[in-house]
Amino acid sequence: MTRTPIIGLVAAGGFSAAVVAILTWGFYGSMMAIPVTVSVTLWALTALCVFLAWKVRSRLDEGRIGQDRSQLNPVMAAQFLVLAKASAWTGAIIGGGYVGMASYILPRIGELVAAAEDLPGVLASALGGIALSAAGLYLERHCETPPPSDGELVG
Repeated sequence: MTRTPIIGLVAAGGFSAAVVAILTWGFYGSMMAIPVTVSVTLWALTALCVFLAWKVRSRLDEGRIGQDRSQLNPVMAAQFLVLAKASAWTGAIIGGGYVGMASYILPRIGELVAAAEDLPGVLASALGGIALSAAGLYLERHCETPPPSDGELVG
């Protein structure tokens, strides 16, 4: 698998921000309120990615990757890698969307009561998406295994 391109994440987040900004500017009056609790899943996944990265890194440093019960199964590490990639892309898209929504809400805080009420939820979700994307990249980088030694067989 190749590394997730950071420029691709930025582009996806920017595109998502632009689309959601256009939709928010057109339909903000008919949108539902955005509570802070919307961001809970993003922050929980961020914490999970950071914890898994720490766990994988500690097992790699100790040389405990393998099939024994006390070791981290390589298939599990590959599954963590898939979670990392999905988290990075999901965080970029969702975080970008909330940044686009914030582009409408921030200038209107003083004139719209709904904008002032939506601001904490939008900011928490935008930051949660960005943090999830960064945590996904962090986990992905920690799931990389070092190349085999010169005398070791690859196979």
